[in-house]
Amino acid sequence: MPVTPHKAQRPFRGVFPVAPTIFDERGELDLEGQRRCIDFMIDAGSNGLCILANFSEQFVLTDAERETVMHAVLEHVAGRVPVIVTTTHFSSAVCAARSKQAEAAGAAMVMVMPPYHGATFRVPEKGIVEFFKVLSGAITIPIMIQDAPVAGTPLSVELLARLARDFANIRYFKIEVPGAASKLRSLIEAGGKDIEGPWDGEEAITLLADLDAGATGAMTGGGYPDGIRQIVDPYFAGKREEAKAAYERWLPLINYENRQCGLIACKAMMQAGGVIKSEAVRHPLQPLHPATRAGLLELAKERDALALRWGK
Repeated sequence: MPVTPHKAQRPFRGVFPVAPTIFDERGELDLEGQRRCIDFMIDAGSNGLCILANFSEQFVLTDAERETVMHAVLEHVAGRVPVIVTTTHFSSAVCAARSKQAEAAGAAMVMVMPPYHGATFRVPEKGIVEFFKVLSGAITIPIMIQDAPVAGTPLSVELLARLARDFANIRYFKIEVPGAASKLRSLIEAGGKDIEGPWDGEEAITLLADLDAGATGAMTGGGYPDGIRQIVDPYFAGKREEAKAAYERWLPLINYENRQCGLIACKAMMQAGGVIKSEAVRHPLQPLHPATRAGLLELAKERDALALRWGK
């Protein structure tokens, strides 16, 4: 059943963490756990959510499962916060079709990577422009371009600014490449008013530098939106020293997630706090080593992360 798209005033700003896809111990979708996960993330202060991203294990889902998760989440959120749906696909037509489905279901925005497949299948700049032309023409909601190393596709500042200039709904850019702060600065300068949302990513590992560069949104992992809000809120209120102190407080956990755990971190925290029953990831992904998990939970407990007590 379609839901009414979120009507929050643009530009979208703040903390928009990636929601994990919840599985049971058999590796099947756990939709009840998914709904509890979403409720926790909203209670923890998420200004919005992103689903079906790489940190959602989108690459282990069937097309039917993607649709099931998308509809379950959008119907459960029911407009409480804006939801970004990742619709990345190599095919222009498939990406456009996924995006039209997301818009019809109530997504506030779609997030898309440039077309890539494996280590060597890439398209030249002309193909990238044509890809985003097809996508832009298929929907009316905003498009966020995800600029990340996993695609292996160089996206120059000039190309990104051109896409924003040429296509009215390409307005958001999640920058998580090396030197992200410098690229954000250059993109804001080159794109001007067309760059509605220059955003930070990569689990907030460079968040403070990216905020200093002009980032207005942070797309992080889903385990501790409450901690990221403690950084972002004072920063946007003009209290940089308070934001810096909060960043220093949460940085050990941010670093541990980014360098030691990856996408499993949020599930481990949610399971430990009774948000979800299982932290299972789909094979061939592997569970955390018990010692790594213990280190993660130690750091989260020291910072009183809401995930560890929300479900108890």
